[in-house]
Amino acid sequence: MFELPEETIALRDTAQAFARDRILPNAQRWDEERHLPVDVLREAAALGMAGLYVREESGGAGLTRLDAACVFEALAYGCPTVSAFLSIHNMVAWMIDRYGDDAQRAEWLPPLLTMEKIASYCLTEPGSGSDAAALSTRAVRDNAGYVLNGTKQFISGAGVSDLYLTMVRTGGDGPAGVSALLIPKGTPGLSFGANEKKMGWNAQPTRAVILDNAQLPARALLGEEGQGFRFAMSGLDGGRLNIAACSLGGAQRAMDIALDYVKQRRAFGRAVSDFQATQFRLADMATELEVARGFLWRACAKLDAGAPDATRFCAMAKRHVTDAGSRIADEALQLLGGYGYLADYGIEKIVRDLRVHRILEGTNEIMRVIIARGLLAA
Repeated sequence: MFELPEETIALRDTAQAFARDRILPNAQRWDEERHLPVDVLREAAALGMAGLYVREESGGAGLTRLDAACVFEALAYGCPTVSAFLSIHNMVAWMIDRYGDDAQRAEWLPPLLTMEKIASYCLTEPGSGSDAAALSTRAVRDNAGYVLNGTKQFISGAGVSDLYLTMVRTGGDGPAGVSALLIPKGTPGLSFGANEKKMGWNAQPTRAVILDNAQLPARALLGEEGQGFRFAMSGLDGGRLNIAACSLGGAQRAMDIALDYVKQRRAFGRAVSDFQATQFRLADMATELEVARGFLWRACAKLDAGAPDATRFCAMAKRHVTDAGSRIADEALQLLGGYGYLADYGIEKIVRDLRVHRILEGTNEIMRVIIARGLLAA
């Protein structure tokens, strides 16, 4: 596949126009004010962007992972933080559509698809990040349903979101003891930590989710007990493609800023773009972008096709594309020199925002573990 389908191009063009008109002009201010633009997210939802790969019969757009990657890249050109937040919401909506029962889909999907209600994904804990299967948040059955105790860490949207798809331990140690619960905001015993002060991703809140004898009815269980870890990992396959796409969009924006700058900036009596060193750097950046984009599209095709090696390719794409995106943004900053370090030019925000993409959705070191495990098992 060397060209996108016409329908995907039209979808990407819509997302690019939305990013240009509604996100890019405000991104710097949202970062400075630590403001989550819920109104703009709801405008995106009105265009179908809150349920991109939720099935059409469930009210979603029913699109492919490739379509979604193109949308998230386009939105991230305006702001990687906003695009990434929307990708997390999409992941939760898809998991409810995929693994929920009819009652859960009927209750949650209509407000999630309009973003009248916002969703967060809760897996990481203070003591279990990369070793996700070691999570200790526990849900104990009682006559009314479940009693939950534990803490989830680094949760995007915590305190703002209306629904928390949360991985908890209902059984013994290891992956087989993990289940998934849908926890609404306002649940007795649910509270939140302080909004974290972060290097980047300032346009979305990040807090701990605290469960202190939180009470949930039995109907909050997604699927069956013991299936939660499998659900979590399947959600992360797509999430890794999405965050890679967000890296691409941010890196492309950083490169475009640098390209415009070097054409205008003069040094030693010439435009900076006339120097071969500048040209070589731009050539390498452009090549890295295209290689990353092409591989991401291939990984999307693998996941769409349900290929047996899809998880490995998703990990490869996440590792390669987020590393490349971060590197390209840093190179773009260097081309601007001191001006790149100033907030006014927009690149320093992109550098800060993209840095965390190499950590979340599974660190890039864990991606290497997944890749190697797949290779050695073949």
